Amino acid sequence: MTISFIGGVLLSAGALYFAFKNVPLAELFKYLSSINYFWVLPAVVVTVFSFMLRAVRWQIILESTRRISFWRAFHPLMIGFMINCVLPGRLGEVARPVILQKEEKVPFATGLATVVAERVFDICFLILLFMLTAGGLKINPDLNVTHETYQLSGETLQTVFDTMLKLGAVLIAGIAIFSIGKARDLIYSAILLTPGVLFFAGKQFKATVRKKVCEPIVGILKNIAQGFALIRYPKKIIMCAGLSALIWGLQACSYYLFSLGSPGINLTYTEITTVMVIIFIFISLPSVPGWWGLWEAGGVFALSLFGISAKD
Repeated sequence: MTISFIGGVLLSAGALYFAFKNVPLAELFKYLSSINYFWVLPAVVVTVFSFMLRAVRWQIILESTRRISFWRAFHPLMIGFMINCVLPGRLGEVARPVILQKEEKVPFATGLATVVAERVFDICFLILLFMLTAGGLKINPDLNVTHETYQLSGETLQTVFDTMLKLGAVLIAGIAIFSIGKARDLIYSAILLTPGVLFFAGKQFKATVRKKVCEPIVGILKNIAQGFALIRYPKKIIMCAGLSALIWGLQACSYYLFSLGSPGINLTYTEITTVMVIIFIFISLPSVPGWWGLWEAGGVFALSLFGISAKD
């Protein structure tokens, strides 16, 4: 236990050293001392409430498969976000269906599909917010912001946004296909008939492939389709869309509240919303734990669009 504790402390100390070795600490502490921390409390309260609404939204998506209580949804949701902050590649999204399978006996593939469906709502609203806020923003084509190892420009932003747009389209198309009964049955039949392509193999081998490979794949796809069952209920889609609008509105509100106590950040709610959207567009792709570096780089770039210096 002692060795583990000492090792953990040394590892953390080393990580902190590399994280802050290029940061002008004197300027950082000077700015931190100038912040009005009164605004942290309402910002945190609003953020927590937005997470609670996320849990309600996930509850609604899960209803098509299994009814679970609010706390049973909130618990894995928060664990997932915590894991995203300490492990790379958004592994927290995988942790949620794992916990759901263990606690609620929901098949992993079904739970993962509900997480994907939830993320589709987020991507759609981020795209919508980007078009409403940043869409009319005139970005200087020569603007190039350097933060640590990141080089950000208007072209970078457009590339990441286009990637999000394509990803959203693929996810929506996939969910739509799995929600159409005839299309689903056609996919299942095609998979089950695959062994017939192996003309050079014997009947016994084909039967084994069908039983050991094709049937399990079909079973997984059926579980995934069950997780996407939400699309068959228009009322639930409208409810989830409304909750998504509230979630992102509250998220922007938390940014705005904190900015009120931050010297030099004098932006309107709409401008802060634009900053938030740009940050989330940059961190939408898998990255290091807690999006360290990329989150800050996106923030520095977004704020620079409104004339705020990288130092502030």
